[in-house]
Amino acid sequence: MTPRDIPDVLAPAQLGPITLRNRIIKAATFEAATPGALVSDDLIEYHRRPAAGGVGMTTVAYCAVAPEGRTEADQLWMRPEAVPGLRRLTDAIHAEGAAASAQLGHAGPVANGASNGSSALGPSRQLNPLSMRTVHGATLHDIERIRLAHGNAARLAVESGFDAVEIHFGHNYFASSFLSPKINKRNDEYGGSLANRARLVRETARTVREAVGGKIAILAKLNMDDGVPGGFWLDEAVQVAQWLEEDGSLDAIELTVGSSLLNSMYLFKGDVPLREFAAVMREPVRTGMKLVGKHFLKSYPYQPLFMLEQARQIRAAVKMPLVLLGGVTDRAGMDTAMAEGFEFVAMARALLREPDLVNRIADDQGHRSLCIHCNKCMPTIFTGTRCVLAAPTLVH
Repeated sequence: MTPRDIPDVLAPAQLGPITLRNRIIKAATFEAATPGALVSDDLIEYHRRPAAGGVGMTTVAYCAVAPEGRTEADQLWMRPEAVPGLRRLTDAIHAEGAAASAQLGHAGPVANGASNGSSALGPSRQLNPLSMRTVHGATLHDIERIRLAHGNAARLAVESGFDAVEIHFGHNYFASSFLSPKINKRNDEYGGSLANRARLVRETARTVREAVGGKIAILAKLNMDDGVPGGFWLDEAVQVAQWLEEDGSLDAIELTVGSSLLNSMYLFKGDVPLREFAAVMREPVRTGMKLVGKHFLKSYPYQPLFMLEQARQIRAAVKMPLVLLGGVTDRAGMDTAMAEGFEFVAMARALLREPDLVNRIADDQGHRSLCIHCNKCMPTIFTGTRCVLAAPTLVH
């Protein structure tokens, strides 16, 4: 690209059938603000603030497509009962000039069966190391039901006023777990070869496209690698991204890494808040976290744009719009992403610290994020997701 060709990250941009006021997306971050699995005033305020703070679009997480697909019982799941609250949420976001996206997915083996009252489902039978409960292998009927549930959830998103949906194909949630040769031990048409392991991802994206057509934008969050030996890695991710592009079901892909089931810190980088995690856990998990938590929550050094090196290889392999996530916290990083050919950038932790970060950057290109990557926000997903260094803002 020549400097003249590099897009201005703060200028309006087209995403499928919608136009965003800029190229900055608030990434999905579980809010812990949906008691009764419904929208609350806290959830609305959680997304209104970054919308008022200048993002082009904010992503609501996590909108499960089925009740057993929640990570815990109070997580939002898409059903007619949720639509009035979701409409209040999208209206509030739109009133601030931003677009609203709903992250749709099924937690699969990451789901907490004890909390949900349902069995967790994955490609194959295994033990969930977090809950120490059995994950049951999904039947072909389960796979079909969950695939169709994504289409129904997308239709409800349209009814609720969302401008976009983001299908969750990352972090070893249901669809992502099928991609992983470490987790997927099936010997049918959904296991074995990469083409088989990617079948569910491709079928789900097609189902969502068939459900909503061009009414809203459709993105997917796709793992580039799980960060787990024997898991899904970049060479396979390149091929899956190419297949998704060929299918034409998506308007953009947001690239991510890590496994919520087996290696969650691979996504976040930075400090590991072991003490804070232990403090919010019940026994015996609390003691286990203190004793062996460092072996599960591994430490990875933080650096700006920490997914860029991997994402470049996806960028070189496809022409469709891509969203760069990971360590995007300032104008310099955003401009680098634009120069590297990424159409959008996404951020999460930095907006917990400063919901108005985008407006601050617009006013001062040299503004540096106040986020110190301590990751002490991570344990707050059990009590209301927030930056512990910032003043309380939710409206309990």
